[in-house]
Amino acid sequence: MSEQSTDLRESVRQRYAAAAVQVTDGGTACCGPQPVEVDENFGSTLYAADEREALPAEALAASLGCGNPTAVADLREGERVLDLGSGGGIDVLLSARRVGPTGKAYGVDMTDEMLALALSNAAKAGVTNVEFLKGTIEAVPLPAATVDVVISNCVINLSTDKPAVFAETFRVLRPGGRLGVSDIVADDALTPEQRAERGDYVGCIAGALSFAEYRTGLEAAGFTDVEITPTHPVADGMHSAIVRATKPTATGTPSEDTGTTDACCGVDACCTSAEAATDPALTVTEAKSASGCGCQN
Repeated sequence: MSEQSTDLRESVRQRYAAAAVQVTDGGTACCGPQPVEVDENFGSTLYAADEREALPAEALAASLGCGNPTAVADLREGERVLDLGSGGGIDVLLSARRVGPTGKAYGVDMTDEMLALALSNAAKAGVTNVEFLKGTIEAVPLPAATVDVVISNCVINLSTDKPAVFAETFRVLRPGGRLGVSDIVADDALTPEQRAERGDYVGCIAGALSFAEYRTGLEAAGFTDVEITPTHPVADGMHSAIVRATKPTATGTPSEDTGTTDACCGVDACCTSAEAATDPALTVTEAKSASGCGCQN
């Protein structure tokens, strides 16, 4: 990572650590937690009233996103969902309720203060099917093919290595898994310099990708069915947008020799620790490459 990227990441970490401390300290005051100051394009007001009522005040106060990814991710009972940059836990808690007791919601965040706040919010909400992990969205601390859905709320634009984020998202999703995020996206006509003129990096503006760049990045990582739908403007030529994409379902013909029914990509038990090439003359990597498999991990 370059020195500039390291400095930007540290600026992001400091901003969100300070936000968590503000909420935590405010929670001990007579009037409850003090919301982090954001304009009307960001924050808990973007959630439905019934969703806000079901959450601790601290989770709402720490909300800094530009949308409501849980409303667009089509979460289903029993699924496993991962929130990239989970902050105070608002989207993890809402996701946990949607997937129910047979499902699970993970949150990954690099900020100790936000992780502590999220754990506190989960306890206050009485939600147990959650797990908060310390890590970065460029190196998610989960095994491959672990989750059914990845969500995120105005966080990918903060990364200094978005190709790594897209690659990690693809890696942790199971074949057929879905991406459903809210993020800031720029008009294709805006240069990086023009985006920076409209807002700073930690404010979610300067680091935003354009519509074309976002699509190209997701497709380069292996995603299909990419949809990017703007929802409301946040600056001149900058939009909050819903981004959806799918990890292709690996397909293949069951091996006649082994009789297995779960072979794909020329591999039995694909994307598990037991995977093995159906053709004993090939390695797993060779088999996947020969079949054009999208699951290369």
